[in-house]
Amino acid sequence: MIRSALFALVLGLGTSLSAETKIPQTQSEISLGFAPLVKKAAPAVVNIYAKQIVQVRQSPFTGDPFFDQLFRNFGSPQPRVENSLGSGVILSEDGIVVSNYHVVGMSTDIRVHLNDRREYTAEVLLSDEESDLAILKLQDASGLPFLTLRDSDNVDVGELAMAIGNPFGVGQTVTSGIVSGLARSGVATGNARGYFIQTDAAINPGNSGGALIDVNGDLIGINTSILTRSGGSNGIGFAIPSRLVAQFVEQARAGFDAFQRPWAGMFGQPVDADMAEGLGLKRPGGIVVSSLHEESPFLAAGLESGDVIVALDGQPVNTPAEMIFRMSVSGLGNEVEVEVMRDGAAESRVVKMTNAPENPARNSIETGRTSAIPGMLMSNINPAVIREFGLPLSLEGVVVEKPGEVGARLGLRAGDVLRVIDGADILATKDADKALRAARNRLTLEVQRGTQRVVMRFRL
Repeated sequence: MIRSALFALVLGLGTSLSAETKIPQTQSEISLGFAPLVKKAAPAVVNIYAKQIVQVRQSPFTGDPFFDQLFRNFGSPQPRVENSLGSGVILSEDGIVVSNYHVVGMSTDIRVHLNDRREYTAEVLLSDEESDLAILKLQDASGLPFLTLRDSDNVDVGELAMAIGNPFGVGQTVTSGIVSGLARSGVATGNARGYFIQTDAAINPGNSGGALIDVNGDLIGINTSILTRSGGSNGIGFAIPSRLVAQFVEQARAGFDAFQRPWAGMFGQPVDADMAEGLGLKRPGGIVVSSLHEESPFLAAGLESGDVIVALDGQPVNTPAEMIFRMSVSGLGNEVEVEVMRDGAAESRVVKMTNAPENPARNSIETGRTSAIPGMLMSNINPAVIREFGLPLSLEGVVVEKPGEVGARLGLRAGDVLRVIDGADILATKDADKALRAARNRLTLEVQRGTQRVVMRFRL
């Protein structure tokens, strides 16, 4: 595979653990514990205090000609400040910091406190809700302590690991454990769907965005969530692998403000024991391709429905989340070697990592005041829109990007596909805009929502 030189530089790839790790041999070495390691790593872990101004929900009587006057001061929207507390990790001496999206992603005022009591204002360079990562830049910072990113693909289950963060706001805290599992893709935090390192090092609220380090003091993951019923640590914590963090840093330094994730343009499902025999496989594993978009880079590389993808760049993939992770860390513009099983025989393909194309053009339209549904934003469906809203690959037509105030009251949602308006088939945004402006007295919409067709009728 062709890898970018910058990626290797950011990641700081090292040799395997067995070649670098020294196991304590004497009582004096054992008595040292983790103290030297903590002294090295802790200064690069910071506390983050973030504020976000939000509007409270409006009164249900707003806009009503009678009740709006009667309840004039009832339920008036008032700005409210929401505070969040978390941790972060410095990754460069000039103040590049990584944290979680759910800590800083939507914040307007961010203060970062270092271990030595220095304080900086920070701005978000790049953030991504799906990965739950955000890259910050400390203002007027230089000469800061920072951690080196280790290649998380070289991490093994059973390695010693330490979590450093600010749990419950009590101050910087260090907990130790081991790497309990890898490639955990069946867990989520908020809207994030990812691929995690599991550890039993105690992670609690406030640890989010903190460091998970190895015995050499290198960063192997960013603590992001826990599996718990009580709200406290039960010894099952998850960290975002450093390999993905490296790609975020690379894109942030390149000037992107949103994470650019390569597009597969296909649907697939994990191969289980029942499917393996029919696909000619000796054992379950991999992802069987069920459909491919005509613009898919995998289709361009020669893959077909029924092929089983077993590895990307030599790393096994057994779930869609693993595959998305492997593509994300490869980076846009690079080529990835894909190992495929077809009719029981192994084949290899080279796939270029590309963004979802904007073809055809979105031609977005926001309906005007003369429309039956004013203030609604609609776009033509293309691969980029399909990925954004999780639509079926074969779908064409017009999608509702934002329903607007009136559309939301009528029951429309972002991601709804407009199929028919007052008996007219909708193929493009201009068709939908024309039909909505022509509507009189009554309006009938046929909408596709997921796999269901919904008919909506309104009196105007």
